[in-house]
Amino acid sequence: MSDQLRTPLYEILDERFRDGRCAAGDDRLEVLHDGCRWAEGPLYLPAWRQLIWSDIPNDRMLRWDEATGAVSLFRSPAGHPNGNTLDREGRLISCEQGNRRVTRTEPDGRITVIADHFGGKRFNSPNDAVVHSDGSVWFSDPDFGITSDYEGVRADPEIDGCHVYRADPSTGEVRLVADGFEAPNGLVLSPDESRLYVSDTRGGVIRRFDVRADGTLGEGEVFAEVRDDISRFDNIRFDDGGRLWVAAMSGGVHCYDPDGTLIGRLLVPEPVSNITFGGPKNNRLFITANTSLYSAVMSVTGLPRVRC
Repeated sequence: MSDQLRTPLYEILDERFRDGRCAAGDDRLEVLHDGCRWAEGPLYLPAWRQLIWSDIPNDRMLRWDEATGAVSLFRSPAGHPNGNTLDREGRLISCEQGNRRVTRTEPDGRITVIADHFGGKRFNSPNDAVVHSDGSVWFSDPDFGITSDYEGVRADPEIDGCHVYRADPSTGEVRLVADGFEAPNGLVLSPDESRLYVSDTRGGVIRRFDVRADGTLGEGEVFAEVRDDISRFDNIRFDDGGRLWVAAMSGGVHCYDPDGTLIGRLLVPEPVSNITFGGPKNNRLFITANTSLYSAVMSVTGLPRVRC
């Protein structure tokens, strides 16, 4: 499936969006697939020219092939998965909301549990993850997967609050590295890994923390806030110009200058959940939005891919 939506795609809010040629790519969105219940977690696999993503309520992961446009089932059941990423060896890291854990898929298909408890208590519902160059896995743990049976399995929380954690797969150590969130969601490391950015969906902000050499975080500060009461921040991604692109649910895809100014938006006809850069040149923006998977070839390029 591949349709074109010929609605206005870009909204320029600051001349830096125009000057950076952020709006000089495709002038429409391409619909790659629809029929999901709530799509999240897009991840481009450059070796296979494929994109996988999660359909959380349907408890499955899907796969789109760039060469043929075909969509197929990647995994089901899948633990009501949410965010996906790759580790330094190119292995799939997934946040399983329903199983309340973070896992790694081995080359032979086996599933290895990276983290499922902290202090002897089960996590709420891990949501999104990023891998540091030292191999540690940083992930958010809101309660979205335990508030009902729609996106996971309804349950009482065992941990007091919703936090961000750092797991060391080589030692099994899990640390709480940041708290004070209402619902931590998307997270990403800055290009030099000196800072960690975390979106707080219910709090309506993106917070930025200094990353210390020992793997702990500084106190943190607000990088950006939502501009109205209908937009909520979900996941976040950097381009190679240092701009932060944000899945803003009802607000489309937001683009923030490195100083935190909202400079432009991509207008999407459905609530946006997640985004990622991919394609052979890493300049194709993939967007999961409610029931659909969209893409647009951009004039900006995503942050360089991790070299394994």
